[in-house]
Amino acid sequence: MKLKTDFFYILIFLLMLSCSNDSDRTNKKNGQSKSPNFIFILADDQGWNGTSVQMMNSEPLSKSDYYETPNLEKLASQGIKFSNAYSSAPVCAPSRYSLQFGMTPARLRLIRVGMNTNHINHDTLISIPKALKKVNENYVAAHFGKWGMGSNPKVLGYAVSDGATKNKDGGFVNNKTQWQHTFQKDPKKIFSITQRATNFMEENAKSNTPFYLQISHYAVHSSIQSREKSYLKNQQKPKGKRHYNTGFSAMTEDLDEGLGQIMNKLKELGIENNTYIIYMSDNGAVPVIPAAKKYTKSYNFPLSRGKWDAMEGGIRVPLIVTGPGIVGNTESAVPVSGSDMLSTIIDLASEKKIVVNNKTDGGSLKSILLNDTVKEVKRTVEGLFFHVPYKNGIALKRPHSAIRKGDYKLLKFQDNEEIFLFNLANNKNEQKNLVEENPQKAKELEKLLMDYLQEVHAPKWKKGINWKGTPIKTINSTY
Repeated sequence: MKLKTDFFYILIFLLMLSCSNDSDRTNKKNGQSKSPNFIFILADDQGWNGTSVQMMNSEPLSKSDYYETPNLEKLASQGIKFSNAYSSAPVCAPSRYSLQFGMTPARLRLIRVGMNTNHINHDTLISIPKALKKVNENYVAAHFGKWGMGSNPKVLGYAVSDGATKNKDGGFVNNKTQWQHTFQKDPKKIFSITQRATNFMEENAKSNTPFYLQISHYAVHSSIQSREKSYLKNQQKPKGKRHYNTGFSAMTEDLDEGLGQIMNKLKELGIENNTYIIYMSDNGAVPVIPAAKKYTKSYNFPLSRGKWDAMEGGIRVPLIVTGPGIVGNTESAVPVSGSDMLSTIIDLASEKKIVVNNKTDGGSLKSILLNDTVKEVKRTVEGLFFHVPYKNGIALKRPHSAIRKGDYKLLKFQDNEEIFLFNLANNKNEQKNLVEENPQKAKELEKLLMDYLQEVHAPKWKKGINWKGTPIKTINSTY
């Protein structure tokens, strides 16, 4: 009799365990407890040293000597900062495309602002929201702030958005007045964007729905705006030797206040332990203010130059990530880029491999995020590629491309095939050309660069082409 009773209780236990496992699987499918949330905060034109976070522990000049960003400091203390993080391009549109699709601007053949984008199939390419739907169909995505791309956020899978917004929607005026400071109650729409974002967070936290939220700020892109109280506070501080524009400093502080409101809302909603925050800039800072004037030292120093070209000041950016399993106050020196974000988010969201049909150039940073001793990212391509095949009247003024692999970076001008080789470990300002000293390394990187441009049929510089407006098929100039 006792044997039958024991067997009965064992059977009940096994049935309960099975139901529990089924419930866990159901919860995971429904996103009620297993699927993490993601908040991607994208600053506009914020340089590597454009915050009060020292992005590289060994480089004191990797933080501002004037701007204050206490909330970003707090975020860094809770997560990992990448001292060798790159935007995929030195200007906004191509870098934003790369973030969404995990592909370089060269592969996308979208290499500058103002290009015709008809050659990009926005409907079929897998974006971050569409990839997350493959992980869990219950994911909902929102985009607030500057879109700065072709098509519309809805086409890429964003259920909620501000639409296909551009710089002008954030108060940008394309004339000399953009460098003059003005007071605004809602500068660069920082706080109204943040309010819509917190409303979205609250709505989905209440319904226990996993979400991806991208907050693409108009700040700190010109025109220069700030709250009056922020300006007066910054006016009273000692100015730095590199950073000294009071309006820009105040705008940076206002942007940081928006980040603080997001962090506070996460805590209030009780979902901070199941939410990843990614903070990044779309490209490097302008080299000086006003940007058109000549300069001897860039705002981005010790990095060279700035926005609009593929020198370090134009492409190295702040990147900080926090979330479940990430140890606080850590640093990774592994070179990473915006094209890594798609694969990283998919990997963090799923315990199994999710196949994305895009021919991605990026790799997942998950192993680095969860173990900062990991020293490399597995990608389908060797190195990080940057492609600027047009003449720019503001920056280097010559078409050029670049590759970074390990500590080395090669820069090649396309108008005369001039080559520069730098060891960024000891020459961040790119002043010492090592081509003659290390010709083998130069030859190796040049081959990798040119092979890649040919493989992806990247746009090829041709005299008289500026790539603006005209469909790329009509131009018909590729590698």
